[in-house]
Parts: sequence; structure tokens; C-alpha cells
Amino acid sequence: MPAFLFRTACALAWVGFAAGASAASAPAPVLADCNRAEHAQVLQPVLPGTAPFLARARAVWVDAQRLRWPGVSAAPGQRFRLLHAADGQLELQIGLRPRGADRALNLQPVTLPAALAARYAWVDGGSGPGSQGLSLALRGADAGALRQLHRGQLALVQEDSAGRLLNATAVQHAAALDALFATAADVPDLGAYPQPGRTSFKLWAPTARRVAVCLYPDGRAEAEALLPLEREARSGVWSALRLDDLHGRTYTYLVDVQVPGLGLVRQRVTDPYALSLSANSRRAAVLDLDRADLKPPGWDSMRPPARVQHNTDMVVYELHVRDFSRDDASVPAALRGRYGAFTLPGTAGMQHLKLLSEAGVTDVHLLPVFDLATVPEDGCISPPAAALQAAPDSPQQQAAVQAVAAQDCFNWGYDPLHFTAPEGSFASDAHDPAVRVREFRAMVMGLHALGLRVGMDVVYNHTSASGQHLNSVLDRVVPGYYQRYSPAGQVENSTCCDNTATEHLMMAKLMIDSAVVWARDHRIDGFRFDLMGHQPRAVMEALQRAVNRAAGRPVQLLGEGWNFGEVQDGARFVQASQLSLNGSGIATFSDRARDAIRGGSAGDNGLAQMQRQGYISGLVYARNEQAPEVPRSELLRAADLVRLGLAGTLRSYSFTTHTGEVKRGEQMDYAGQPAGYASQPGEVVNYVENHDNQTLFDALVFKLPVDTPPDERARVQTLGAALTLFSQGVAYVHAGQEVLRSKSLDRNSYDSGDHFNRLDWSLQDNGFGAGLPPERDNGASWPHMQPLLAQAARIRPAPEHIRWARDAFLDLLRIRSSSSLFRLRTADEVAARLQLHNLGPGQQPTVVAATLDGRGHAGANFSELLLLVNVDTQPHSLPLPALKDRGYRLHPVHLAPGAADRRPAEQARWEAATGTALVPPRTAVVYVLP
Repeated sequence: MPAFLFRTACALAWVGFAAGASAASAPAPVLADCNRAEHAQVLQPVLPGTAPFLARARAVWVDAQRLRWPGVSAAPGQRFRLLHAADGQLELQIGLRPRGADRALNLQPVTLPAALAARYAWVDGGSGPGSQGLSLALRGADAGALRQLHRGQLALVQEDSAGRLLNATAVQHAAALDALFATAADVPDLGAYPQPGRTSFKLWAPTARRVAVCLYPDGRAEAEALLPLEREARSGVWSALRLDDLHGRTYTYLVDVQVPGLGLVRQRVTDPYALSLSANSRRAAVLDLDRADLKPPGWDSMRPPARVQHNTDMVVYELHVRDFSRDDASVPAALRGRYGAFTLPGTAGMQHLKLLSEAGVTDVHLLPVFDLATVPEDGCISPPAAALQAAPDSPQQQAAVQAVAAQDCFNWGYDPLHFTAPEGSFASDAHDPAVRVREFRAMVMGLHALGLRVGMDVVYNHTSASGQHLNSVLDRVVPGYYQRYSPAGQVENSTCCDNTATEHLMMAKLMIDSAVVWARDHRIDGFRFDLMGHQPRAVMEALQRAVNRAAGRPVQLLGEGWNFGEVQDGARFVQASQLSLNGSGIATFSDRARDAIRGGSAGDNGLAQMQRQGYISGLVYARNEQAPEVPRSELLRAADLVRLGLAGTLRSYSFTTHTGEVKRGEQMDYAGQPAGYASQPGEVVNYVENHDNQTLFDALVFKLPVDTPPDERARVQTLGAALTLFSQGVAYVHAGQEVLRSKSLDRNSYDSGDHFNRLDWSLQDNGFGAGLPPERDNGASWPHMQPLLAQAARIRPAPEHIRWARDAFLDLLRIRSSSSLFRLRTADEVAARLQLHNLGPGQQPTVVAATLDGRGHAGANFSELLLLVNVDTQPHSLPLPALKDRGYRLHPVHLAPGAADRRPAEQARWEAATGTALVPPRTAVVYVLP
């Protein structure tokens, strides 16, 4: 039977239930609490017999006064009550009457409104209508008393006719807090804000009993003052005003709060709104981001590059701050792996970025640079250099890296600790909170000086910890609110870590306020959202409006729109996922063309990598030693997905598929989903490589025949780049993709250290053969990896191959930059100007052919473009009768004296009289009509 909703059977007496009357008998905070070694003190523990009942919140508030308890129903004579104990001393034992409650609120069944029932259908695991639950019938005048209720210990109990306990649970309270404290969403300046002669502190902690702020002179000295905060009842915001300008000082909060299953706890915790921190994130800093000591010279007059007017103008280069300069000998040793390396225009790395910018890269997107939990900001170590010198297929290197992984200087950083503070391990001094802010901004200036906009990879979908962990910030301020819970009361971790609940009002506000600071105060030009599909579309759209307004310019949003986990298929809200963002203008990464081009899927292991070849890696036409025979139809299907990628993966774009049927993108299949999912080209991100999974070079090591020579491997890699850069939408490239970057086959290098993540801007070594990758994520594939790594000398590219790949990539960028036809802004433009050729059952499937009509299009620069990509190992003579008599010429980039790839100029042919193109093997060619 479904759970029931209950309504009060009689009038409730709230006399004496005011703030003062409900205060627990715990001691007030003192200065010594600011300096204790432990980060939390249990002031009043839950009674031992009661703790197991309250350790899991198996019931859920659905609004201010209604809740659901799935799987529990009342027999005749039984009742449900909500018990409250201000001092946290409830005694619960099955078969006995509950004791220690100062209030016991009766409930009765009601039916939830349809919209509310649908929103909380997940509480029953989606197994039923979810329309029944439990309710308090409180008059509007009782709202203040209900707010107080959430500051004490609460238990939902089921009792028999004699009042004896049958069942009990804590209650997930996020919806109730959102309803009762909704005005908090409009409170500005949460955090610490100094002004001349005064400093304000504001912390949202609606369930707290007391809050005080500890003030420290710096990041190391003991506290010098303790300042109590006062609570505003309607918003739940605690605030204090100190008549002193505290800019540059550090602080923590002392928060007395009931933790279900544990008791009344005094938490010493940093500020969720911290703008900077002391070393290892132990204290927040009071900073005015407009002060001169936080600005590098020229900051006020600097303006971001204005080269992107629309999403489709973007060519994004994804880069890790440490990877960029850690092994660059042209960077002073003290700045390697740090923000400061981006301020040195003459280094090898910055010169490489300059080349990319001049050729057409518009944005550098940095892997996480917010404060993260896993890298020691002071005193990180490296594995012994001697241990890294071993055979290309040896397990010794990975063993040495993993032995120090918890203390080394490397991590991707997808483990947020403070969302709005720069990471300290990239700063020259992690102890001074001002340094990381100033150097972060100097990095932004250095990239802007190259004409490159700066984007951030942001991770608002999870935290690095929850509960009472030292690295849990949000959950120790408002226990049980910021994380997303399962119906059983467990923190969901489908994103790999403890999921946040951005559907909750104040988690959404924190995310939006944080993004505003980065865009407005640090001049960030765009954001890439990690696992954005775990966030509501409505919140992402609100964030888009907020950052645009705050920055005074469009700020582009990209994200991973994967649809999985507890929110899959809109189970809790309309997601910011691939299939749910149509018309939003927010772009998601497309796995359609990615998988077709590379082969297989992101989760393939070593053997599957070999067996599942892709469009550029030999599917059907160049079978490797492990790949089974597959029908030609598989190649034809992959070719159709590649063509759909050229058309921006649009729902509405139609063409003749390999079956001979004319289909729109949304009618084509991709793993049971519509292959075409975007409504506009600016809503799709095209890529073949990013930080996740094997690099393209490593995937090709698995997929290409092992005897493929290095120069041909470079050509295949370049084909992947060509298909990315020629496709409508946002183009996205992983740092090092253009120089054949290898991570020695590592499928998940997030904690694989500098050794497996290195970049070499001298272009001498691409990293292949650095040893077997870490066993943690690759051990099952070692038997397939080891024979390949043992042949490193045969597979590894020489410096001349790496240089060729870089220069060929630069040429592709120049071709994309030469015409606005590669950057069409609307689906209507794509439909009108992009025409695909070589289609249907009789096609030559290894050749993609398309024309782009430039007549009347601003910035087209050519009347027409003809794109030809031949992925085969053999040349192809391709009849294109619809283009007969057109006087195409090779694109000027192909004819330039310094063109890297000479095959277009030397071997490609266009015969206008017959409308036939001769396309060299493994070559991308662009023709133009002047």
C-alpha cells in the first residue's frame, strides 16, 4: 500500500516554541573552539538506541507541511506523528512509547496535488503514482513555528493504538527548507564582504542553533576574535557586521547544528561562499576582489577578446594548468605547473598557444581551477625519477606513480571543495590567499593577450565529500540539504562522488552566484559543466541569464549532457541533457559522431577497443588483427553518423541514408536514441578526444593494424581533427591532440600523475611507451596493452611526425577560420547551405563529400566550398554529377608553400567536365569557388 498523508486532528499549541525557548543546553562557543585540532565537537549526542532510527532519512518532505514515507502504511488504530526534541534527547525503542519529545504533532492522510505527486514519484522508485503521503495542517500564522521545528531533532514515527513505537525515521527536509526559507534566494552578498570601516558576514544555515565567526590574522596564526552572528528568521541567514575593514584576514565559522543520527554538533567549517583560502583550504579569506592588491598590472584596462559572437564561432582547446608547463624546460622551475607559466609569452608552451590562436583556436578551457580536495597545496611530492625509467611495457612506472598518488602534485581536479575560490596548488604561495587570486587573474590576462578567451571546467554536480568528513563543507553547514538523496536516505553518488542537488533552491543559488563571480570578477568567458545532465534545465537557463547580465557580454555554456543515474529520463526534473536542451542555446557534447569516428564507445576495455573499429580507424576497409569481420552496413551506418555530425547533429536536417530512405536526424538511430538531437548547431559540441578515456592516438593504437607506420597514424589522427573542425557547431580539441598525445593507453588518467599526463612542447616525444598505465583502471586490459607497448619503438612517432601533425592541424584551423560557412548559426542556414553528396546504398562509404553554398552569406569569402574526406587507405575517384562544370580550385591553404599535407596539392584532382573528384588516401581536401 502507498504511504499516507496525515492532517492535524486538533489544534496545535505552539506556546513556548520560540527561538529562545528551544535553545539547547549546550555551552556557547568560545575562542578556544576556533583553534581545536578537531573540526567538529559533538555537544549533545543522540541517545544510542535512537541513533539507528535517525541515521537514514527514509521519509521525504515534499513541501512545507506534507511528506511521504514510502512503503509504510497504517493499519486501523495506528497513527503517525512527528516528534520534535529541542535538546536532541529523543528516546526511541521498538515496543515502547517514545520519550523526550517536547512536541508531538499528529498527522492524517491526504492526496497530493497531481503536479506535486509527479515531482516526487521518485520517492517510490517510480513504481507508483506517489499521490499519498503524510501532512501537517498548519495555518499560515504558524510558519514561524514550523521554521523553528527544523532546528531541533525530528523523528517521524509510526505507533500502535497504545502509543508504542512500530517504526521511525528521519525526514529528508530540502523541500521544506526551500518552502519555508524561500526569501534566502534573494539575499545578496552571502559570504564575507569587506568595505572601508566595516565587514559583513552572511551564512545561510536555517537549521543551525548558533553561528559564530572565528577571525584569524592570517592563514596560520591562532584566532584573535570570536564574533557571534544573528539569525533572520524568515530567510535562515545568519549575519554580523564588524566595524573594521578585515580585507586580507582569514576566518572560519562555528555552526551548532543537529546532525541526524549523531546529535548536536559544533562544526568548525569554512565558508561555502569563500573567494579564496589559506593553504589546504582550512580557512576562508575575507577579500574585496576589487582591491588593488588582488589585481595584476593592467587588469582594470584589459578587455576579453571579442572574436566569438556565437557558440558556433568557438574552437575550444581543453588544457590542464599543470600539464601545460610542468615539463616545459623554457619555463623557470618555480613557475612550472602553475598559473604564472601563462604570463611568459616567450616560452615553448605559450608560443604553441600563440600558433593555435593565430590559426583559429578561440578559447582555452581549463580543467578545474577552483579549489579542489585531492592535491596537497603545500608539500606535494613526486615519485623517484629512477623508478620511472623502465621498459615501455613495464608495470614499474605505474607502481611508482600510484605509491605516491595521494600525496603527489597531480589530479584532474573533479573533486570540488570550494566552488568559487582559485585552487592553491597552482599558485606560487598557497598560504597567502591574495596570491592565488592575483596569479589566477594574471593567467587570464596572459591568455587574453594571445587573443584566447578563457573558459573553466566547473563541477557543481557533486562535492568531494559529505557528512562529517573534513572536506565536507556544505553538508556540515546545513546537514542533509545540499546533497541529493535516494529514497532510502543515502547520498546518491552516480557521478562518482557525493551528488549535489541543484534542484534545491539554495544549491542552485550557490551554483549561479559562483558562476557570476568567475564571469564578472575574474573575466571568465565560458564554462564547461561536468555532468550537466544531473542539473535542471531551468537552473542552467537561469545561470545563463545571470552570467550574461553580470559580465555584460554573452558567456557561452557547454556541458556533458549525459542521461543516467537517479535523474535519468527526467525522474526528478527536466534535465540539462542532450535530449532536453533544445532551444536553450546551451551546448552539449555529441557522442554520436565521436563514437562513429573513433569506433566503439567510451566504456570499451582493451579487447573491445581492438574489436570495435571506427570510421577513421579501419572499420571494414582496414581490419586489424583482433577485429572480427563485420558487414559493410556497419561502415555505411558509421558514415551516416559522420555526415549527420557535419550537419550539426540536428534533429531537423534530412538526407538520404545508406538504406535509401530520406530521414531527419531525429529519425536516425544511435543506441536506441535519436541520433540527431540538437535544434540549432550552437547546441552541439563536436569532438573526438578530451581528457576522459584514451586519447585519440591511444585509441588508434588499439584499432589500427599494428603495422600501420607512424606517418600514417599521424594522417589518421588528422582526419579526426578534420571531421571535427569541418562540422557545424562548437569544435572541441584536447590539448596535445594536435601533437599525437599519448597517455600510454591510460583510459582514466585523473590520478595518474605527471608521468602519464605529460606534454612535450619541444615536440620530441608524444608519451607513448611510458609503461603500463595504472592498474586501478587499466589492469583488466593489461594483457591487451602489453604487446602493443612492447612494440613502442615501432608505433611511437618520431619528432618529424609530431611536427607534421601539428602543422597539418594548424592548416585545418586556417581552413575553418577562412569562411563563416563552417560556423553557420541556425538550423535553417544549415538546411539551406549544406548539401551532402555520395549518399544512399550505392555510395563510396569511405569518402564524405559535402558542399557549402556561400552566396549572400557574410564572411563566406567563397561562393561555394566542396569538402572531401577520404578515410580509406586507397585513393578514390568519386563521381559528383550534380557538381559538373563547376570550376573548383584547391583552397589557398592547401596551395601555400608551407602547407603540411602535400597530398591535396600533388595528388588531388577535380575534373569539372565530368564532375569527378580524385581524393588521395587518408586525406581531407577543401575546394573553393572564388
